[in-house]
Amino acid sequence: MFVMVGRFKATDANRLRAEYNRLVEGLAQRGNLAITDAWLANPALPDDILKEAVPGNIRKAEHFLNVLRRLVQYLRERLLTENVVKEGPVAFVASIYAKTGIDQKMLRFCYDRLHSLMMTLEINDTDEFLHIQTICDFGTLVGTYTRGFSIIIEPFDERMPHIPDPVLQLSCHDASLAIKPVFDRFQSVVITSGTLSPIDLYPRLLNFNPVISRSFTMSMTRDCICPMVLTRGSDQLPVSTKFDMRSDPGVVRNYGRLLLEMVSAVPDGVVCFFVSYSYMDGIVNSWNEMGILQDIMQHKLVFIETQDVVETTLALDNYRRACDCGRGAVFFSVARGKVAEGIDFDRHYGRLVIMFGVPFQYTLSRILLARLEYLRETFQIKEGDFLTFDALRQAAQCVGRVIRSKADYGMMIFADKRYSRHDKRSKLPGWILSHLREAHLNLSTDMALHIAKEFLRKMAQPYDKSGVEGKKTLLSEEDLKKLVQSNSNMF
Repeated sequence: MFVMVGRFKATDANRLRAEYNRLVEGLAQRGNLAITDAWLANPALPDDILKEAVPGNIRKAEHFLNVLRRLVQYLRERLLTENVVKEGPVAFVASIYAKTGIDQKMLRFCYDRLHSLMMTLEINDTDEFLHIQTICDFGTLVGTYTRGFSIIIEPFDERMPHIPDPVLQLSCHDASLAIKPVFDRFQSVVITSGTLSPIDLYPRLLNFNPVISRSFTMSMTRDCICPMVLTRGSDQLPVSTKFDMRSDPGVVRNYGRLLLEMVSAVPDGVVCFFVSYSYMDGIVNSWNEMGILQDIMQHKLVFIETQDVVETTLALDNYRRACDCGRGAVFFSVARGKVAEGIDFDRHYGRLVIMFGVPFQYTLSRILLARLEYLRETFQIKEGDFLTFDALRQAAQCVGRVIRSKADYGMMIFADKRYSRHDKRSKLPGWILSHLREAHLNLSTDMALHIAKEFLRKMAQPYDKSGVEGKKTLLSEEDLKKLVQSNSNMF
């Protein structure tokens, strides 16, 4: 970027001079344009910052780039630590000023100033400057917020302490900071989701008081959802991904036998979710050594999500092809991965989803520990409540991939003995709990297989898609008016 600025000074100095004059006038990179929706996305800045003028000591392009150079050098030096460091934004900004002379206001305008310079230089290939954009975003956030964030520097990953891998992370502990610009700008905000459960925890996390809070049941033409809680294998040994059990050969074998029995009985696509990439790699390797993976592939092809986007996209495409041709397939994925967040396995692409374990976050993560501390001190949310809420929300997100319409049907197996506990199970969304029968709460592999066969036989029968037994599956205009009227009476 230094080279580009030098070239512009030699060939088109007027453009840099015009940018400087604009910044002097306090119009920043927006000119006289009104704030648009784009300002809600990058980063969430308070209004007073958006209306301020860029500081005089970074208005000239070369001065700003020198500031960035000093900031990058400071961050490099901080990464040379041998101990874990955790600091708040105030202490971190004070350290930057003491070492580099860069004050808080200069940091606050890094994002704004870089954006202005890139527009002036007419840079179209922004990917080339992605890293410097990240540095500027970081500088703006630490210079803007005095609380709700932590800067954590780790010289290595605790799971591999012998390998140096320094990382500096800016962790946001307060989700309300991101949604605050939306609440400030709009008079009415409607938040909807199929996994917002328990509802009472979200207002505390997002720091708002809901005017209306409603939980609606799903209107179906038939009982097309079959959730099950599997607590033990066919040998009656309990199954769980608890740390002291997950590597037990009996648990690994029972999980493998469960999948083998299901792929032999369930047609089309089967989706499996694991608690982490490392656990998925370990259990798949164990299944391969036990010969279980080869037995599974006698019934269906197996595809695996990886952390590479291209590989995962190719695996998904081939998985769908296998389902389309009638062979069927199994897709191994990870909770909190790319597939769990946004890929639908509707119709024949997902007739069964198995959630192997409870997807708790890595509880020794310093970022997680810092967030739990912040939530406890600021919102009085207990660590256990948040961890359980987060894990069950992720589990619901995963299993919900297989039901995408009223005409769809699918089965869900929660394969972990902890799901049989009421304090865990009650955190699942109401649309799952309403279909979870008492007889499906403490199953072994052979019992789950019997239920699956009965459910598939029932789903194979013809049915009236418009509605049965007087159940309404679609609201008429009159129904909507009545609903609106009943809500308006609450005010």
